[in-house]
Parts: sequence; C-alpha cells; structure tokens
Amino acid sequence: MPASLLCTWDMISNVNFENYMISLDISRYIRKIAMRLKMRKVIEQQGDQYIIKTISTFRTYTFSFKEGQEFEEFTQGLDNRHLKSLVTWQGNKLVCEQIGVKKNRGWAHWIEDDKLHLELYCEGQVCKQVFKKKE
Repeated sequence: MPASLLCTWDMISNVNFENYMISLDISRYIRKIAMRLKMRKVIEQQGDQYIIKTISTFRTYTFSFKEGQEFEEFTQGLDNRHLKSLVTWQGNKLVCEQIGVKKNRGWAHWIEDDKLHLELYCEGQVCKQVFKKKE
C-alpha cells in the first residue's frame, strides 16, 4: 500500500450518503444521525495486515485485511451483515468487493490531488466521500 494512504484523514465532502444507506436498509433514525457526522478515517499497516478505522462521535468501525486474501467481514454497527470481502489493487485504487445479501456492493479508495477519495457502492447507489490529511 502506498505510504501516502497511511495516515489520518478528515472528511470534507460526502455526496449521496443517504441514498447509499437506504440501499443498505439502514433505518431512517440512524441515517439522520449519520448524515450529521463528520467522519475521520485512519489507515494503518502492521506487517502485511492493513487496518482501516472509520471514526465518528457516534460509532467507530474497524476492519483489517491482507491485500488479495478473502476474509469474513461483519459490518457491526453499520448494516450488521456478514460478508465475504476481498481487497485488491486495481491500478491506483484500493478496491474491496463485498459479497453478501446486497448486490454490487463494495468500495474504492485512492489518492488524488493530496486528498483521499472513497466511493462506496451498493445496488446502483454510489456515495462519494473526500478526505484531507489531518493537520
């Protein structure tokens, strides 16, 4: 993983997040709370294991993976589903395919103009988030 991804990032934009959450069947109550949050993303590496934390005042979601190795993921506190996930590099993007109840689900991270871009997608809905390095 490029060292440029490994740091702490603060969200600066979040487009189509509510429709993405609707596609995951997240309750209206949780969606309303989540829409008000400014998230922080921490990306770390320990040996060949990568850890991604999404932190907010409401919840923290942490998962770890080895690139190119399928793993079991439980999205506890998000949509609470069990998935099989696989993270790989596709060009300059770190891409995760998540196989489970929802179709065409996953995400992609990449760096552009010194910002971390994240696309979250599920069943035709795409949320686009942008983060800047924490100062």
